[in-house]
Amino acid sequence: MNNNIFPCFLYEKDAKKAADFYCKVFDAKILVETEFVVDLDIFGQKLMLLNGPKVEKNASVSFLVNCESEDEVQKYWDQLMDGGTVLMDLNSYPWSEKYGWISDKYGVSWQMILREKAIEQKIIPTLMFVNKNNGKAMEAMEFYAKVFPNSKIEGILKYKDGGSANENPENIQHAHFVINDYTLACMDSSYDHKFDFNEGYSLVVMTDDQEETDYFWNDLTADGGEESVCGWLKDKYGFSWQITPKRLIQLINDPDKEKAQKVMQEMMKMKKIILKDIEEAYNS
Repeated sequence: MNNNIFPCFLYEKDAKKAADFYCKVFDAKILVETEFVVDLDIFGQKLMLLNGPKVEKNASVSFLVNCESEDEVQKYWDQLMDGGTVLMDLNSYPWSEKYGWISDKYGVSWQMILREKAIEQKIIPTLMFVNKNNGKAMEAMEFYAKVFPNSKIEGILKYKDGGSANENPENIQHAHFVINDYTLACMDSSYDHKFDFNEGYSLVVMTDDQEETDYFWNDLTADGGEESVCGWLKDKYGFSWQITPKRLIQLINDPDKEKAQKVMQEMMKMKKIILKDIEEAYNS
C-alpha cells in the first residue's frame, strides 16, 4: 500500500466535525489539524479532509470498507446510520454474506462488505462511471495503469458474468486496479444518475520533485483533461487529482509563519505547482 496516494474529502466548514465523526466510527487518529486541513490515519491509511468551496459529494465515488466479521460490518453501519441515508440495504448478496451501501450525514458514500479474508488496504476508493462516462471504466483503468508505475488491473467482473439483465453486458460490474501500489475499484452504471464526478472527492498524489510533478500533471490532463488551481486538475473523465510536491507541504508547515504565508500566497497564484517559484517565495 502506498500512502503517497490518498483521498481528499472537500467540505465547506465541517472538516474538523467530520474528522471527529470518523475517528469515532473507525477508531481513526488525527495526524495534522489546521484551520483548513485535517489529516487522518484510518486503518494505517491517510485521509485528508479539506475546508474549501461548497461542493456536494455524491455516490460517483464511494469507499469500500473490507470487514473481517459480521459484527465489524454492523458496528460501522450502525454508526454511519446516524443522520445517514441507505443506498443499498445491509443484507446478504451474491458477492458477500453481509453488504450495504450508505451515505453518511456529511454526504460521503461507504460500502461495507464482509470479506472471506483480510486484505492490507482496508478502505478502497471506488469510482462509478455514469452518464457520458458510462461504459468507460475499463478504458479508464487502462489509462490510469499507463500513467502510474507499478500498476495492474485485476478482478474484472462484467455484467454479463454477474447476472445483471439491466446493464450493457460488456460493461464493468466491478473491478480492482492498482496504481503505484495503491488499490482502487471501479464500476459502470447505466442508471439515470443525477450526479457525476466533481471536486467533492479527489486523489492526492505526493511527488518527490518537479520532474515527477510535471509528469503526472501532463499525463493526467492529456486528451481533454482540465487544469485547475493550487495543484488541482481534472482528468479526461472529470475525476479530480491533486499533484502535490512533498517539498511544498514542508514549506507550508514551516515554523516561521511569515515564510509559510509567503509560500501559501505564491501557491495560490499557480495552477501546476512550480517548485522553483515556491522556493524563491520562501527565501524572499
